[in-house]
Amino acid sequence: MLSVVAPTADALELTAEERAYVRTLPPVTMCVDSDWRPYEWVDERGIHRGIAADLLRLVARRVGIALELVRTADWEESLAASKVGRCKILSFLNQTEKRDVWLNFTAPVLSDPNVFVTRQDHPLIADPAALRGETIVFPAGTAMEEMIRRDYPNLRVVVVESEEEALAWVDDRRADMTMRSRIVAAYVIRGEGLFNLKIAGQLPDYVNRLRIGVAKSETVLREVLDQGVASLSRADLDDAINNYVTITVQEEGLDYGLALRLFGMVAALVAVGGVYHVRLQRLNRELVRLSRTDALTGLSNRAHVDAELARELDRARRYGHACAIVMFDVDDFKAINDCQGHAEGDRVLCAIASVIAETVRASDLVGRWGGEEFLVLCPETSADDARALAERVRLAVRGLGFGDGRIHTISAGVAEISGDGGADDLLRRADAALYDAKRAGRDRVCVAATG
Repeated sequence: MLSVVAPTADALELTAEERAYVRTLPPVTMCVDSDWRPYEWVDERGIHRGIAADLLRLVARRVGIALELVRTADWEESLAASKVGRCKILSFLNQTEKRDVWLNFTAPVLSDPNVFVTRQDHPLIADPAALRGETIVFPAGTAMEEMIRRDYPNLRVVVVESEEEALAWVDDRRADMTMRSRIVAAYVIRGEGLFNLKIAGQLPDYVNRLRIGVAKSETVLREVLDQGVASLSRADLDDAINNYVTITVQEEGLDYGLALRLFGMVAALVAVGGVYHVRLQRLNRELVRLSRTDALTGLSNRAHVDAELARELDRARRYGHACAIVMFDVDDFKAINDCQGHAEGDRVLCAIASVIAETVRASDLVGRWGGEEFLVLCPETSADDARALAERVRLAVRGLGFGDGRIHTISAGVAEISGDGGADDLLRRADAALYDAKRAGRDRVCVAATG
């Protein structure tokens, strides 16, 4: 089964040739890594999820193209499918000499240093060339495996099937170390509770510069996608990361992030015993809060809203209750960032987030959906009542003063649960209604048709 991500009207300024190309371009076939959390994976419904998925959707939306997912069993099959032309792009990968044979690459979408992960009792790794008789384990098909084999033949390389298996090998002492992206390492160590592992060092030149790989024949497509990549701001990248990993990612230095440090503290307290039981409970509560919260606005993050939406839809169907969502988008937000800077853009987002949170009802859940989008989950609420709520929020934002006479507005799309449709159907209809509001002139609310 193929899933399609549709474009929107918010395309970048392209050349006449590029606009003509995009207008006639069919959905661009895309292969991905189906199990590379939190960067990307394909869920049980065939939907592309993760940091890469969010960023690629944003790029595609901005340049006005549609993406069509080609399902593969694993990353190696995706590489093979790309070589024979089954897919025009590969979603998120490092550029290597081997891959240059059949792919052109965009500029990096995201840069993330690779780190050595070892057990706690392993010394820090300053110079891998000085290690003797040690084993390093990698998931299959990674660029870092190629580089380590080339630069450090003194290390014995073992290849396994997945990220989790590579870390498990280190945890079980079947390998001395692995080298993984800092984001992936933090995500898996947290998720699997592998607190006897540590980040033992990194190499300055071993950085994941993750790009979109484009078939050699598609030169204009690569140029168009490059414009979308260039439009990504630091805030866009942080939003995508914070949806899945609650850590602070920096371009320089080795910072494991607040969530990882908290887990380390929790692990240490567990080892000491019950003396710090109260403090342990407090740290766990703080960790749960951080994992659910958007770092910029203080609202619920996308992962938390996703989980609550699934639970609420299940409850609504079980008891025959209504349920609606409202998707808000700040109008002309790109112009704020471009003309007044990202700091002002962040200030506008925080102010609007506060107004939304203060205007909705106590029973509603407000979250930052990503970038300049917000989502309100309205339990036991019809589309008409959700529309009335959205109008109150729209007017409250319109009346918000910024001290210099400027007015910022929002558009909204409303959708109510319908038939057997799930969360994806509800979100798709709300998103379509939102863009009806955009096309109709912005600063308004539109309601999706049922069914």
